[in-house]
Amino acid sequence: MYAQILQHGENLNAIFNTGLEPVKLCKKLHTLEHKITVLTTDYCNTGNQHEEEIEVLKTKVLNLLFKNLKNEGELYDSIFINLDPRGYALKIDDKYVREKQLSIHTDMGGYGILSPEFNGN
Repeated sequence: MYAQILQHGENLNAIFNTGLEPVKLCKKLHTLEHKITVLTTDYCNTGNQHEEEIEVLKTKVLNLLFKNLKNEGELYDSIFINLDPRGYALKIDDKYVREKQLSIHTDMGGYGILSPEFNGN
């Protein structure tokens, strides 16, 4: 599992050039993924939050994400938060992943996953 996390962090650094140690980068992104997943799951299950609150929280998470990734431009515009709690939240647009042939973990739709779960297999 550690080797998978390390490789994913190295792939992220190849894409974003963060200068962060690969495992540390993955841990930071995992924390952000968890925060947004809690939010989207609660919203889906209870509907307790209004759309305005969701947008404010999405903006906060994206700002933290971009602070860690230190990247701007076209790639920056391709990153988004998926509000469906059945999948990963922090994603890179599938079209961008294909066009740039990014070496990153993807889901079945081809979206780049910034913080996937690894199980060692």
